[in-house]
Amino acid sequence: MSTPILQLKDASISQGDSLVLSNVNVEVNKGEFVYLIGKTGSGKSSFMKILYGDLTLTEGEGQIVGHNLKGLKDKDIPFLRRKLGIVFQDFKLLTDRTINENLLFVLKATGWKDKNDMNKRVEEVLNKVGMKTKGFKYPHELSGGEQQRVAIARALLNNPELILADEPTGNLDPQTSIEVMEVLQDINKNGNTILMATHDYALLLKYPSKTLKCDNNEVYEVVQRKQ
Repeated sequence: MSTPILQLKDASISQGDSLVLSNVNVEVNKGEFVYLIGKTGSGKSSFMKILYGDLTLTEGEGQIVGHNLKGLKDKDIPFLRRKLGIVFQDFKLLTDRTINENLLFVLKATGWKDKNDMNKRVEEVLNKVGMKTKGFKYPHELSGGEQQRVAIARALLNNPELILADEPTGNLDPQTSIEVMEVLQDINKNGNTILMATHDYALLLKYPSKTLKCDNNEVYEVVQRKQ
């Protein structure tokens, strides 16, 4: 039986006073790779923000990695985010420190204490994304694709139950997008659940998977035609 890792029932998502998405019914199960597509301004980012506690769910029901999104308190958000890996379009790496230091910073912030364990974990996640030899470099010394690989490694640090990737290839050229996508596909094959917002339809054709679409204030599943 499949285990839901994310469930929204009759949910409404608002940004300030304006309703962005209404009557949202979505389920993502453990181990799935799910796309979230839609035009700019269709509500993809607001949808993602609800999931990691940046926006508040006021109507309907929502569960994610064991947390109730309705009435989520500020003090619960750090605990929620420890169970999530979040990958942003613009990498969000700290520019004044090396890649290893970027990752160690996250481990310290999330309660790791043992230096050996921390260094070992950093090496493991960089190895998973093919960046094991680049830990001593600073972000500006890496290409966009390499920076995004590091951002994916950072998302993996605490063995998240769900990875939220918000337009992870949005700033990358087509070839680099495919390389980053291959990394995400491998991570998914290893058992990580991934929800990826994108408007890169070429990736959907190359790597077909379950697809949700934001359109006209709604979210619905799109059935992809076989090529």
